[in-house]
Amino acid sequence: MKKYIPFIIIIVVVVLSFILPTTEVTTVTGVHLDTGDTAWLLASAALVLLMTPGLAFFYGGMVHKKNVISTMLQSFVCMGLVTIVWIVFGFSLVFGEDIGGIIGNPTTFYMMKGTLGNNSWPGMPTIPLVLFAMFQLKFAVLTPALITGGFAERIKFNAYLIFLTLFVILIYAPLAHSTWHPDGILAKMGVLDFAGGTVVHMSAGWAALASALYLGKRKNPSHSPARISYVILGTGLLWFGWFGFNAGSAGGANELAAYAFGTTTTASAAAAMTWMFFDILRGRKPSAMGACIGAVVGLVAITPGAGFVTIPHSFIMGVVAAVVSNLFVIWRNKTGIDDTLDVFPCHGVGGMVGMLLTAVFAYSGVNSDVTVNGLFYGETGLFIAHLIALVGVSIFVFGGSFILLKITDLITPLRVSEEEEISGLDATQHDEEL
Repeated sequence: MKKYIPFIIIIVVVVLSFILPTTEVTTVTGVHLDTGDTAWLLASAALVLLMTPGLAFFYGGMVHKKNVISTMLQSFVCMGLVTIVWIVFGFSLVFGEDIGGIIGNPTTFYMMKGTLGNNSWPGMPTIPLVLFAMFQLKFAVLTPALITGGFAERIKFNAYLIFLTLFVILIYAPLAHSTWHPDGILAKMGVLDFAGGTVVHMSAGWAALASALYLGKRKNPSHSPARISYVILGTGLLWFGWFGFNAGSAGGANELAAYAFGTTTTASAAAAMTWMFFDILRGRKPSAMGACIGAVVGLVAITPGAGFVTIPHSFIMGVVAAVVSNLFVIWRNKTGIDDTLDVFPCHGVGGMVGMLLTAVFAYSGVNSDVTVNGLFYGETGLFIAHLIALVGVSIFVFGGSFILLKITDLITPLRVSEEEEISGLDATQHDEEL
């Protein structure tokens, strides 16, 4: 029976899709969609989607050769499954009518109801609502894909599909609603997250740590990258796509998008070089792997503040994040925690560093949405709000993910057998090989 669970999920979704809402063209007076902004968001949405195949290469190149296909597919499949959930009711859970500041009404935009016409989202008023929904979808696709690095090389693929679905509905959706919906509890606290430092990277990092602890160590926890060239290619695709991630979150083709483009470039470059130089200071040879990881850490760190901080401060954020994350990787290696691809030290810690430094350097001169300047400018309110949010989000995501892992494990075993792990997931889970 357990092997049929993925098919049952698909059947349920198909049945739900037949309960179609009335298709109506929404015409809202006073709304003026802008062709330039729409063109930029169309491009940005495509760029963000490209990040998931980029992540597949990034992660796939780091694992053992016998697990490359499985690891890459764990990222790639998110583009299919998360999209289905998002279209049916996921978008509503995040941006639907507020329920208690923590979740949206699943019927508000059920099956994209109300997105046909010139309707728009208040935060991005010059682009069609359906485009806003598709842009946000790409963030929802990427987040669970990031988690897979924490349990790489030891999870059953069918069980992963169940966990992925539960995570998007019960962890990602409430967190995104709380942060990005104007009535969300974190939004009302004044928490700033320009493009997903909290919603995407912190959540993925804590979920990866919970997964690594729940599943335990691999039988062979050695690090033997299959293809460094894949890692370099993946990094390039991620860096390229990140401009849609951050600059696209400005909501249009405007000066804020250009500025976010600048801070994103600067932080990533600073982090890549800092990681490499830090390794040299530790007596290690400069490596392609280190430069690539550093670049991604810089991208993670600048994400929450890309449209809130100055370019010089983005440089500082990249440097600090690279050093802190590198130290956490060293610490993790000394523990028994088998976070296979260091998702928590890089995405979790990098996201938290970015979140706190956004509260240090946020400046209303960059973005008028900053109503309280950062600690650097002598104001403490924003920093305190971010500290409280950091603790609350960490507990929610780590605890919630652990519970979802247990629920999934009760439905169908999460971990592959020892024989399957030794043979490799490509052969045992997919009957394919590199």
